[in-house]
Parts: sequence; structure tokens; C-alpha cells
Amino acid sequence: MNVIAIIIAAVVIAATGIIVGIGLGLFGEKFKVEVDEKELAIRDELPGNNCGGCGYAGCDALAKAIAAGEAPANACPVGGAPVGEKIAAILGTTAEAGVKNVAFVRCKGTCDKAKVQYQYAGISDCSKASVLPGGGPKACSYGCMGYGSCVAACQFDAIHVIDGIAQVDKEKCVACGKCVAACPRHLIELVPYDAKHLVQCASHDKGKDVKAKCQVGCIGCTLCTKQCEFDAIHMDNNVAVIDYSKCTNCGKCAEKCPAKVIL
Repeated sequence: MNVIAIIIAAVVIAATGIIVGIGLGLFGEKFKVEVDEKELAIRDELPGNNCGGCGYAGCDALAKAIAAGEAPANACPVGGAPVGEKIAAILGTTAEAGVKNVAFVRCKGTCDKAKVQYQYAGISDCSKASVLPGGGPKACSYGCMGYGSCVAACQFDAIHVIDGIAQVDKEKCVACGKCVAACPRHLIELVPYDAKHLVQCASHDKGKDVKAKCQVGCIGCTLCTKQCEFDAIHMDNNVAVIDYSKCTNCGKCAEKCPAKVIL
């Protein structure tokens, strides 16, 4: 065994390791990605649901946007005010108190109120059922189908199908908007949490046709619009629509609604 050869080999290997290590160090220093400590701190405060309710791809994207000043401290609908306040403290600002929203299903056509055209025993998925003849088994082609696509989309157990229509638990809803996107009939909207009067119908049919399909649909009589002193309710293609920025929750529209479709 040649001892000198072994020593030379060891020295070469050691020298190579040192050179490679120095090279990697210089390479890492030159091409390192600067980490925004503020962004990391914000990300730690976000809940991590990655629901997209904030309008960004996920919590990482939202943290980056908040740190860059492109989104407010209270942009996370899941974390709400407590998380907004913590993030504001990181930013050295104050979190503005925004209006809490919740999802609302614009349909009152429960099993005993809405008529059906035929019995359906297929896949329980609203998107698939909506392409069936007549737009599905329910006679009203605007009403909730009740197959729970919105339920499957909700990560917070805040929406369930009860008596044939989807209903939202206001206390669990975080207004992430997943159910809104999942409804093929666009029946779900985000409304202020404290809104007391809501129109439980989205049908654009004329009154006679509505009554033939559902006992509790908006018949477009316009009585509600005539009662409102605040210009907060109007007819949109035969159905009443409330402007929540103007509504004072006086309740006159609900009192005069002959179909009792306004909460």
C-alpha cells in the first residue's frame, strides 16, 4: 500500500471539498432570495385554510400582498377581526373594521312549496343535474336544486340542505365565497351579516308562471318597492332586489309582500 498516494488522494479530496463549499457559498449568496420577515410574520398569523375567500390564490399569496401594501390587514375573511388586528400590529397600522358578510341562498322553495316535474334518482350534484331536461326535476328552473354542490364546497360546515334547499348557518359562515362559485344557478350571494330583510327568490318568471311552480316565489307585484322610503329595493327582471347600502331594515317591504318571500 502506497501511503504517499493515500495522503495525496485525501488532500485532493479535502481541497476539492473546500473549493466546492466556497463555491456553493458564493453561489448561494449571489442568487439568494431575499425573505421579507414581515411577510413571514403575517403568514404565521393567517389560518392556513387557503380557501381563496380573500381573492388571492391562498394564504401565502395574501401574506405577500398584505406585506406589499396591496391588500388590507383585515383581508382574511376566515380569521376575521382578531387576525386583522394581529396583522395590523405587525404592520404598525390599525385594522379598519369592515362589514361582516355571510352567504345567503335566494330560494324559499322547500319540498312542500315547490313543484317537481319528475323524479330524479341520479348523481347528487347540482351542476350535473342542471343539464337534465327542463333544467332538472324542480319545476322552477331558478330555484335551489338541493343536491348539495355548495355543501361539498364549504370547508367550514356552514351550509346544509334542509327540506330540499340549501340553508346557511350565519355563525359558521366566513364568506369565503366557495358556495357562491359552486352554485350553477347563481342563487347564493354574500350579504351583510346584520341584514334582516332578504329576498328569498331569484326567479325571473312572470307572476302567473311563478305561482304555477312555487307557492313562495316573487310575483313581481312591485308592492315592496312602493313601500320603501329609502330607495333600497327595486325590481330586476321581475324579481325584487335589495340594495343593502341603502336598506335600513325598517321591514316595510317584508310587511307588504303578498307572497311572503321577503324575510
